Amino acid sequence: MKAIQAARAGGPGVLLSAELPTPTPAEGQMLVKVEAAGVNFIDTYRRAGTYAMPFPHVPGCEGAGIVQATGAGVSLAAGQRVAWADSVTGSYAEYALVSEDATMALPDQVTSQMAAATALQGLTADFLVRDTFEVGPGHSVVLYAAAGGVGTLATQMILATGARLIAVVGSASKMTKVAALGVAPRDIVVLEALADLPKDLPARVKDLTGGRGVDVVYDGVGRDTFAASLAMCKPRGMVVLFGGSSGQVPPFDPQELNAHGSLFLTRPKLGDYTATPEELNLRADRLWRAVGAGSLAVAIGSVLPLDQAAKAHQDLESRRTTGKTLLKP
Repeated sequence: MKAIQAARAGGPGVLLSAELPTPTPAEGQMLVKVEAAGVNFIDTYRRAGTYAMPFPHVPGCEGAGIVQATGAGVSLAAGQRVAWADSVTGSYAEYALVSEDATMALPDQVTSQMAAATALQGLTADFLVRDTFEVGPGHSVVLYAAAGGVGTLATQMILATGARLIAVVGSASKMTKVAALGVAPRDIVVLEALADLPKDLPARVKDLTGGRGVDVVYDGVGRDTFAASLAMCKPRGMVVLFGGSSGQVPPFDPQELNAHGSLFLTRPKLGDYTATPEELNLRADRLWRAVGAGSLAVAIGSVLPLDQAAKAHQDLESRRTTGKTLLKP
């Protein structure tokens, strides 16, 4: 089968086309023909060696496609359309192995591309907004990268609760997209317009909130924004650090949480919020209903051939993307 391998830890250039044997499903696994693979920051962290991985490896944990064969004990049959946010073998390939426990069956009204664009980031947005901090009416929220993959989905979920959202985007070109989702133009902050991010961003947020700060900050950027995130919260507010697109946050003194007003800090991951098949299916059913009904708009920014995986990583890491990037075997 055709696949992409990360030959060694490094930049996007280490992603190379390869011809590999088609894997065979073991007990509890299924072989799926990949119709679309999602490109995510976690793929870049693994490729770069930020997260420990064996090399060479096939990147990609997210995708959607059609079951081809199953191992012992699998209830799904060949021909079933499924999606996943965590695979046994990498999704940047014509075929992938997926555990049944990590698989989500797809309804007819959700296409494979819609599912691959939503599985990981939709489930992430769901647990962030519903569980890590349960956003509701009266809350004020800051969300970074509001025009990105998780951002566009989380923006819609936050606004649907009746909370006030201050949406942070990297460039002025992304303002229109966020405004189209329903964010008030005065509540859109452009990072490239700020001369001194650690000082100017908290000052802008404090001005928008009458000096109070916000209840929760969703920070998927990490190193470049973390200091500002702490400074934007109101006393006893929460910073939810769920990614590091600018790099990982270095060690810091927990007394900073005290100094900023007894803040809460968490670094959640999806696996802890989909720890059982029952919880995964609960979130997935809610997600597919919303996508299928059109109440949750899916933003697919680009669909690239599999052999352009390196370009997909370059675009993602340089923050040139808007919406979700997919690879199509």
